[in-house]
Amino acid sequence: MSFLVPLIAVGTAAFAVEIPFFFLGTPSGHDVEFHLNSWLEVLMQWKHGIFFPRWASLANFGYGEPRFIFYPPVSWLLGASLAAVFPWTLVSAIFIWLVLTLSGMSMFMLARRWFNRRTAIFASALYAVNPYHLVIVYWRSAFAELLASCLLPMLFLLILRIEEGNRRVTIPLAMVLSAAWLTNAPAAVMIHYSLALLLLILAWKQRTAQILTVGGGAIVLGACLAAFYLIPAVYEQRWVDIGQAISAGSRPQDNFLFIHTGDGDHDHFNHVISWVALLEMGVILGTGVAARIRQTMQKETWTLLAAWAFACSVLLFPLTALLWRIFPKLEFMQFPWRWLLCLSMIFCLFVTAGAHRWWMRSAICAVAILTIALTWHFIQQPWWDAAADLRELQDNVTDHIGYEGTDEYTPTGADPSALNKDAPNVGVIGAGPAKISISQWDAESKRFTAELLGPTQLQLRLFQYPAWKAVVNGKVVQATKGNVGQLLVPVESGMNDVQIKFIRTWDQTLGDWISLITAFCMGGWFVLTR
Repeated sequence: MSFLVPLIAVGTAAFAVEIPFFFLGTPSGHDVEFHLNSWLEVLMQWKHGIFFPRWASLANFGYGEPRFIFYPPVSWLLGASLAAVFPWTLVSAIFIWLVLTLSGMSMFMLARRWFNRRTAIFASALYAVNPYHLVIVYWRSAFAELLASCLLPMLFLLILRIEEGNRRVTIPLAMVLSAAWLTNAPAAVMIHYSLALLLLILAWKQRTAQILTVGGGAIVLGACLAAFYLIPAVYEQRWVDIGQAISAGSRPQDNFLFIHTGDGDHDHFNHVISWVALLEMGVILGTGVAARIRQTMQKETWTLLAAWAFACSVLLFPLTALLWRIFPKLEFMQFPWRWLLCLSMIFCLFVTAGAHRWWMRSAICAVAILTIALTWHFIQQPWWDAAADLRELQDNVTDHIGYEGTDEYTPTGADPSALNKDAPNVGVIGAGPAKISISQWDAESKRFTAELLGPTQLQLRLFQYPAWKAVVNGKVVQATKGNVGQLLVPVESGMNDVQIKFIRTWDQTLGDWISLITAFCMGGWFVLTR
């Protein structure tokens, strides 16, 4: 019963965010099609017995891409699970409500360290519907990033336990870090840099390196626990055009606050997020000072939050452009304003601690809502999908029409802009009659026969990728790459029995074993030390 009232309060606040959905439809933000198509594809592959997909077979309108190797699995597994249970037109709304509620309950567990039950419920509800979350819901549809917000309160809670001298948080902290990698890669980068900053501050204040040892051990264990995803995602980047992730428009230098790129839509959204960032930074400054004066937090805790807020805020401005280039993997966060994920947690804690009267808290919430409303009305309105639009996405997957791929996950040498959307699944290069009979055409396994008058090459509606293995009449053959990157299989005259399989490469096997051994060892250590 201790969590029932907070759960109802947070769930109600999360539901309030979705009230516009009843009148306007479902928000169609920047990433909505990527996520919804992924959920539908995963659900389709589950029905064919593929329980952990790697190849998105309908991406690039049937030519495919390895998106599930590179994009962390938690959000698409959750989305597909919801799609298997609930009506498709409601799935994204249910996902949003569930994640906002989980994030609020995560904050409740952290806030109870300082605040009474009633005040902690306020902090949790505010975190669930904080301004940046509203931007994600209405403008971005970045469902994985939204899901990662559940981890930040848990991260800070464990850091505070390290500060108190609890050295037995290594495993819980490793689990949080592993969950970050498996949820959203940019958020994982943020979380690891935030952890490093906060632990360095603690180690310096307490004059001990043991804190860094605990944090370093958790980082290594977390990476090993997530190795089944991390090792293939890192190793197989050489097989895709991963550099497109930081192409023009997605680079840090194109996304600092109030930047101008000449792209109208890009700049309008940048102004929306910039005003939200200024709101949060201003409120953090005012309420943070008030919290320090009133001493509603321990000095050490306040120092950690203030330093974290300062670092996140500075990184939003162009003066840090050099840091974005030289810090490892920082530029792959793409958008500096993603640091608002961390700032929003600090925003909620400082508002709760610094605005001690309820009318003050209400006034801050009103200003936040007004800021969102004004940017909505005067700068850029969100986009909306009707039920028919969502069904069209579903039909494109059900009917195997497919959908657009993702630039950074396109196999090397492939050209999605030049592909033939009307091409058959199996075609023959060159003239001459051929009899093609397809017996299986699943996401990771394809089988057919081809009766030919002479040796030639078969051209498949499939992008070449090193994990594809071609077997003709029981013998492995070397597949090649066509002019737009499609897979070409050499065949001889007569009847050819062709089988194409998406095999488990050595990096995937290595990652699986590392994760399995790490989980077994962590579980055993936890039982023994309990």
